[in-house]
Amino acid sequence: MEILIWSGAAVSLVGLAGLIWCVLRVWRARRAQLEEAEMRAVLQKVLPINTGALFLSVIGLMMVVIGILLR
Repeated sequence: MEILIWSGAAVSLVGLAGLIWCVLRVWRARRAQLEEAEMRAVLQKVLPINTGALFLSVIGLMMVVIGILLR
């Protein structure tokens, strides 16, 4: 179960890195003071990555919890 815990932590960290990337991308777009249409385009590109990163983080944390419970 150690492998499940550590692999879950790794998956969770990958998801966290994706979330941080999304925040930085939107932050840069806001600082650039883009037009509304351009900002919408940036947000539409970031949204699926954000959702996927959040999914990875949740799956990773679930793996850690299951690994701890089965230990």
